[in-house]
Amino acid sequence: MTTRLAKLAPGSLDPEQREVYDAIAGGRRAQGPQLFRLVDDAGSLEGPFNAFLLQPRLGLALQALGSAVRYETALSDRARELAILVVSVHWDCAFEWYAHEALGRHVGLSEEELAAVRGRAYDALPAPDERVIARTVDALLTEADLDDVAYAEAVAVLGAAGLFEVLTLVGYYAALALQLRVFRVPAPS
Repeated sequence: MTTRLAKLAPGSLDPEQREVYDAIAGGRRAQGPQLFRLVDDAGSLEGPFNAFLLQPRLGLALQALGSAVRYETALSDRARELAILVVSVHWDCAFEWYAHEALGRHVGLSEEELAAVRGRAYDALPAPDERVIARTVDALLTEADLDDVAYAEAVAVLGAAGLFEVLTLVGYYAALALQLRVFRVPAPS
């Protein structure tokens, strides 16, 4: 698979692009342990973030939404990473899996749990609330809706506000997966 979008070099960025770059490469994502690469060896943004530079106003808004989804919700770290990994499996998105498998391990997901998500065997997840979250995300991706039973189950585990957070997370990571697919952006080697 050949990428369709050349990486933009940090030295070539205009001021608006530089604002997006700095928000990603120097923002909250860059704090703490670096479990996946935000920039390559030349300093260009990795994964979906390079495409954010194409339209800086949208890119800045997307990066802010992504930061909020990652750091400002009430979802546990494990629940968030499980949900993101379910999105990556649905979209067969190598970069999302690469980044969030590392984060998932960091927050305690075992090899067995990662294999269950990769195989869509959500009932093999040991925690009942995490099974509900994985099934909810899968239903959102495959059905684009929740039937009354799935909705009630999701609200019982997450609450209405938590379900809103999951809906937003699914939409955000599905958008990234689509961008990564269309621009043919691989996971770093």
